Amino acid sequence: MAIPPLATLLFLVVLSQASCFANSQSFIGVNYGQVADNLPQPSATAKLLQSTSIEKVRLYGSDPAIIAALANTGIGIVIGAANGDIPALANDPNFAKNWVNANVVPFYPSSKIILITVGNEVMTSGDHTLMTQLLPAMQNLQNALNAVSLGGKIKVSSVHSMAVLKSSEPPSSGSFDPSFSDEMKGILGFNNATGSPFAINPYPYFAYRSDSRPETLAFCLFQPNAGRLDTKTQIKYTNMFDAQVDAVRSALNSFGFKNVEIVVAETGWPYKGDSNEVGPSIENAKAYNGNLIAHLRSMVGTPLMPGISVDTYLFALYDEDLKPGPTSERTFGLFKSDLSMNYDVGLSKSSQTPAAPNTSAAPSPKTPAAPSPKPDNGTWCIPKDGVSDAQLQANLDYVCGQIDCKPIQPGGACFEPNTVAAHAAYAMNLFYQNSNRSPSDCNFSQSATVSSNNPSWSEKIFFSILFSVILYT
Repeated sequence: MAIPPLATLLFLVVLSQASCFANSQSFIGVNYGQVADNLPQPSATAKLLQSTSIEKVRLYGSDPAIIAALANTGIGIVIGAANGDIPALANDPNFAKNWVNANVVPFYPSSKIILITVGNEVMTSGDHTLMTQLLPAMQNLQNALNAVSLGGKIKVSSVHSMAVLKSSEPPSSGSFDPSFSDEMKGILGFNNATGSPFAINPYPYFAYRSDSRPETLAFCLFQPNAGRLDTKTQIKYTNMFDAQVDAVRSALNSFGFKNVEIVVAETGWPYKGDSNEVGPSIENAKAYNGNLIAHLRSMVGTPLMPGISVDTYLFALYDEDLKPGPTSERTFGLFKSDLSMNYDVGLSKSSQTPAAPNTSAAPSPKTPAAPSPKPDNGTWCIPKDGVSDAQLQANLDYVCGQIDCKPIQPGGACFEPNTVAAHAAYAMNLFYQNSNRSPSDCNFSQSATVSSNNPSWSEKIFFSILFSVILYT
């Protein structure tokens, strides 16, 4: 087949940008918990991570074997000082210096340590003494880093649960619990002064456990749903993750810390639970993590932070078989101890498109096949007039969780114009053309329709689809 000039141009653009996409996902990280007795050797884990698009790893401690194994991989490493270390870190500057000299200096920079988290969910621990010691501990660690000329290279922060918020719904009402507002203002002042992030643990899974209606599940899993309107801002949220992150943004803004960056230190969904647990399943875990990754890759951001993807650490790399509590506590792992996947969410560099999760709220995805030079029935899937950006974003998240949307991601041939409407139009038609081309493949909660009129962007869409299939399948 002779390739028209436009297709040749698009082929060259997509080809030149393919490697850019593979290296542009620094916002995707993973938590590496170690409460287990069957974990692979650190060297095997390092090789596993290098085979994925995961570019950051969060440790809850500072295991030297793991830190050393990640040397020269380019993977960013978050290490942690335990809650039990906080009193000594707060009260003895020499302890902080020794901690840095033991856990950071021998490994940096070959091991790319980027952040030290002091404690985990201290503010909601109920230990008031520990709460008041958290800021001094962070300050002493920062001073210790400064003393070895690493203060501007490695940040210091702490990790908080969503319970630090008094209110989170609607997102515009986000505010910190006043019972520890003094401590929070001090910590946020430190974050602001040092440029370190505010790290939070949003879990839509726990929100669903307390509200197990089907519409809540779709809202949590990034699946098509009616959305939830924030009446103060008139923003309609189509997924729980954005709503929770924006609630944190609102709380930071209300405290006067608009410039403090948010990092999602943990979020995930268990794939197995006990018979009395609501929510854990392979289908739900795959849908949540897969659609979250697609949402992050879309770079659409949240309504209050558009156009950026917050650094997000998935929970977790492996199952942790020694954790107490219900089965779900031990089954958040993306990978098994033999390095095989528990389920595929498209993180492998060899295949970054996950198999489709089951959902009754959207059309059943089909395995993509290379389209013919012209759609067989001369039809296209286009958005209906008047469809909101919120609905289009939900459609975009869904489609890009099922099939390859690289051409509309940063650096892709169809990234411009960088609007939700343009990206959704591309993605919805791509889904339709790679399916059975039946009306049910172009429904999207009644927000799209099949048209026999060739839209103005169809030629670019078609050839981008064609060469995307050639390049990435």
